[in-house]
Amino acid sequence: MADPLLSVENLVRRFGGIVATDNLSLDVAKGELHAIIGPNGAGKTTLISQLTGQLLPNSGAIRFAGRDITRLPAWRRSALGLARSFQITSLLPEFSAADNVALAVQACDGHSFHFWGNARKESGLRTAAHAALTRVGLEHRADTVVSKLSHGEQRELELAVALATKPQLLLLDEPMAGLGIAESARMVKLLQELRREVTIVLVEHDMDAVFALADRITVLVYGRVIASDVPAAVRQNEEVKRAYLGDQHAVVRHV
Repeated sequence: MADPLLSVENLVRRFGGIVATDNLSLDVAKGELHAIIGPNGAGKTTLISQLTGQLLPNSGAIRFAGRDITRLPAWRRSALGLARSFQITSLLPEFSAADNVALAVQACDGHSFHFWGNARKESGLRTAAHAALTRVGLEHRADTVVSKLSHGEQRELELAVALATKPQLLLLDEPMAGLGIAESARMVKLLQELRREVTIVLVEHDMDAVFALADRITVLVYGRVIASDVPAAVRQNEEVKRAYLGDQHAVVRHV
């Protein structure tokens, strides 16, 4: 069996007396879409923040493409091929869609940020930005200011920004958050296409999307992994069902 692209071993992250990540271990194979689910407060976003370097663990190890990245800063991880989207849209609202993506291309290629006025005229940056926008279906909105885009379009733009960094691994933190039915369906279709090109770790509350997309699912409760398996096995796992009782009825119907 090939070595995993991402390997997490006994990861622990504490906030005072709260253990947000509790000896968490998981592997993500190259080419798979690996979903991470769990009730609110399960530690999903804390895990993603540790994978990307926004947070450092108290103990444990993270390996990416065979390299120990546990203590690497976020920018070094990005340079190695890790890209992330956030629960809350993190775009430059007064810049155009193309400008936002061009900035990501610029950062990935190592250009200076001190001459952005000229960067708008650099054909290489613009070509790459437009290619990423085309990939997510936003080429026709390239010159639109971000604040004028719909919420769903902004989510798609975040994917274009991430793809512009040429990632090996795409970490998506609730890409369906706040989307309507039609927008969610469009996002699922887009992710189904992207999974053929890049390994994806998906944190998501929309269980219809998770079970439509995932090759494997890891379930977190209070920072611990209670199950990590193919969707059919997770769907039948009694501990998973018990973990979602109470205010998680919508999940119970699907798992």
